[in-house]
Amino acid sequence: MLYAIIATDRPGSLPARLTARPAHLERLRALQDQGRLILAGPHPAIDCEDPGDAGFSGSLIVAEFSDLETAQAWAAADPYAQAGIYGEVQVKPFRKVFPT
Repeated sequence: MLYAIIATDRPGSLPARLTARPAHLERLRALQDQGRLILAGPHPAIDCEDPGDAGFSGSLIVAEFSDLETAQAWAAADPYAQAGIYGEVQVKPFRKVFPT
């Protein structure tokens, strides 16, 4: 089943986010290589593709996991979560309708 991981960054977390980014991307690439990643990316803190020093307000990941507990455990082990970048993380079942 698909799950949406919706994370909100703590204020001032950009330096830690940049440091943890390579490890975070490595985990996402692993999901992609397994054919389980639907989409992933950050929410810029301002209405701009590259927010610079404004940073990001959070992240969205939609991926396939065997169950909710597995998705929650994966999210909790993410380098951004481990580095304290996220102030809140929600993991919810997701049903893809479009694109077909």
